[in-house]
Amino acid sequence: MSGERSIDPSAGDVRAQLQAELRQLLPEATLRRQAPPLIPELPLWLLADIQAGQRLEASVAGALMETPPYWSFCWASGQVLARWLLDHADQVRGRTVVDVGPGSGVVALAAALAGAGRVIACDIDPQALLAVTMNARALSLAVELSDDLHACLPQADLVTAADILYDRDNLPMLKVLQVAPWVLLADSRVRNLSSPGYQQVSRFSAVTWPDLGESSQFNQVTVYQSRLS
Repeated sequence: MSGERSIDPSAGDVRAQLQAELRQLLPEATLRRQAPPLIPELPLWLLADIQAGQRLEASVAGALMETPPYWSFCWASGQVLARWLLDHADQVRGRTVVDVGPGSGVVALAAALAGAGRVIACDIDPQALLAVTMNARALSLAVELSDDLHACLPQADLVTAADILYDRDNLPMLKVLQVAPWVLLADSRVRNLSSPGYQQVSRFSAVTWPDLGESSQFNQVTVYQSRLS
């Protein structure tokens, strides 16, 4: 796949495809539609707790973190950024939003729900784009897909990204994203971002859903922005 394409409602059973992929890692795993705590408006198809209502066991969490199906979780930073967009819908409405590294699609879907004129979810992981498709269909929201960041960025009024700095090798990407006039970034691992042009907007508490039992230090999410005046 290359470039942009719209979600095709006539495509096959995307959830079955993703369920099969997930079970290669965790044979007993299932997907369940559930609302992350900060965004009850956006129930998503996510990994069901192995034991409902409890944290994942350490061995399960370890396997998931070693080969993580990022799309099957709603990460803390994604929840926070999605909540910010929904709470500031007047700033999102009518804009073209490009969401980088969408995972489950939570931020892209929040932008669509907030009234963005166009939303593009951009990722090189085909499973993540399938997850965006699955969740967009369930919510009847329009999101386009792309695996070409350089094609997407010039079209953006707003670029969003959550937890892309888990790998410090991604820090140079922050300059790349500034092609757009406005960038919103949420991260739980970088407390004091010093990249030129970025300022802290706010800080929130959140947990990844389902709960991986991460260290409490990763439950503090900071939102940064780079915005042309």
